[in-house]
Amino acid sequence: MSHHDHDHHHDHDHAHRHGHDHHHGHAHSHAPLSFSEKLIKLLDHWIQHNDHHAEDYRKWAQDARENDQAAVADLLETAAELTNTISDRFREAGGKVHSDPEV
Repeated sequence: MSHHDHDHHHDHDHAHRHGHDHHHGHAHSHAPLSFSEKLIKLLDHWIQHNDHHAEDYRKWAQDARENDQAAVADLLETAAELTNTISDRFREAGGKVHSDPEV
């Protein structure tokens, strides 16, 4: 079964999301985001993205285990744990982002 044979539960448009800033219309301010604000938004995005992937890895691990692929299931569960560890580092980084004094 390939990657494309399962339900994908989130938007996954890498070409649009990475490599440039994009702004959405917000009525509250027209000021550009500070570096710290951009960084927090990016870290939050990465955390959410990782959470979706970890969920998929666990689902596939369960499916693999049910289809006599225990070794694959173990590796997918490990991948989910590692993905959660990465998200923990992103959360830690978010807590260390210095606030912009002008905001």
